[in-house]
Amino acid sequence: MSENHPDGFLLHPRRTIGYRDTRSRTRDYRQIYAFDWDRQELSNQGQRCMDCGVPTCMGGCPIGNLIPEWNDLVHRGLWEEALARLHATNNFPEFTGYTCPAPCEPACTLASNDDAVTIKDIERAIVDMGWEQGWIVPCPPTQRTGKRVAIVGSGPAGLAAAQQLNRAGHAVTVFERDDVIGGLMVYGIPDFKFAKHMVARRVQQLRDEGIEFRAGVNVGVDVSLPELQESFDAVCLAIGALRPRDVPVPGRDLQGILFGMEYLTAENRRQAGRPVAGVADARGKRVVVLGGGDTGADCVATAHRQGAQEVVQVSINPRAPEARPEGNPWPQQPQTYRRTYAIEEGGEEAFSLNVAGFVDTDNDGHVDRIDFERVDWKRDRHGRRTEKIVLESGIEQPVDLVLIAIGFEGPEVDPLQDDRLAVTERKVLDSDARKMSSIPGVFVAGDASRGQSIVVWAIGEGRDVARQIDTWLMGSSRLPPSLQTPNPPSPPRGL
Repeated sequence: MSENHPDGFLLHPRRTIGYRDTRSRTRDYRQIYAFDWDRQELSNQGQRCMDCGVPTCMGGCPIGNLIPEWNDLVHRGLWEEALARLHATNNFPEFTGYTCPAPCEPACTLASNDDAVTIKDIERAIVDMGWEQGWIVPCPPTQRTGKRVAIVGSGPAGLAAAQQLNRAGHAVTVFERDDVIGGLMVYGIPDFKFAKHMVARRVQQLRDEGIEFRAGVNVGVDVSLPELQESFDAVCLAIGALRPRDVPVPGRDLQGILFGMEYLTAENRRQAGRPVAGVADARGKRVVVLGGGDTGADCVATAHRQGAQEVVQVSINPRAPEARPEGNPWPQQPQTYRRTYAIEEGGEEAFSLNVAGFVDTDNDGHVDRIDFERVDWKRDRHGRRTEKIVLESGIEQPVDLVLIAIGFEGPEVDPLQDDRLAVTERKVLDSDARKMSSIPGVFVAGDASRGQSIVVWAIGEGRDVARQIDTWLMGSSRLPPSLQTPNPPSPPRGL
């Protein structure tokens, strides 16, 4: 056991586990991360945590992970106890440890004038250790309430809600329209960024806890929402926000233009050995990815592995500054330039370019060129674009494959075929403070409720809606409240 030292942040520099070498990792679809866990080094990194009186890292984490506690436990070599504290607020810490952008780290007190604690690495190490040591086991409830809950959608929000509700004693059935459980954790994130066995083992844990999964069931088509309401005491819609934002310009109907998520899903299915219709292959092609976010980066990295001739990632926004801009102080998420793992592997970045049109130069029905205009923007006080200023026109970019990854507009409501569901101006499903939709007994969670977001928010939403459903069914709840709804816990009830 390591000796405790209050000045660990002065004794040890920040050392991250990092990534595999870029030249080797682009040759395969294995995970990009290095796995050289060193317990002593991780103990040192945990010792860097200052155990602040006001832990701003927890404020930066949407689910309020107990970061100082498990940092200290890792430092002292108490790994199983650290796992218990990690699971206290996060059902699936490997989901976040491998895919989360870690807003907790720039919120770390050390980050105000030094290098933050390696929170994300320590989180990954804890949960990886938990699986290796066999500490993560099914925890089925000892008693059942007699209530039945249907969860529509098996992404992180749906799975978190299902596990919480099942542990509260309710009988939970999860419906998923795809042929495998896991939502975008399976088909939306590339294998090299998040290995799919990590989803499969969690799903098996939930099965062993008593949760029923029904894949290949499209709610609204195979079974209606009213039919679910007849069979279940409550329904939760955790259907994500998968309606893609498009680029409605001349030439959009040309061949060779795909949505980024369509491209990623096809490649993930191919890597899993599942049937794929019309896979887009970037081999030998000039690829342009529209969109500067995480989905765009995943498209860039996938094109590298498929053997693209060249890849250009285009953002409509200007390049972020190297240092924090005025009005963006610590502990806010820094609005600074960050080179993605995908661009580190190769490719080019272009900024402040707006698509004016897609062009077929040889009249074969396939896109051959994108016409761009260089732009600047007037913005409102919230930073939203309000007026486009064209600085330069006629910028031409030759292309063979275009991938549109500029975000999502909201949940796909039409397949549910239920006019009772109200949609807000933000195009998400309307819900009240209890997370109940416009239909009594039908709740909403995750991206379907808040719009496109990150995995850690989805897990928090799932935990939050589970507590709300449990309270609605039973009058009170023993499930823990989340940071997002700081209401006091309900009194215990007997089951």
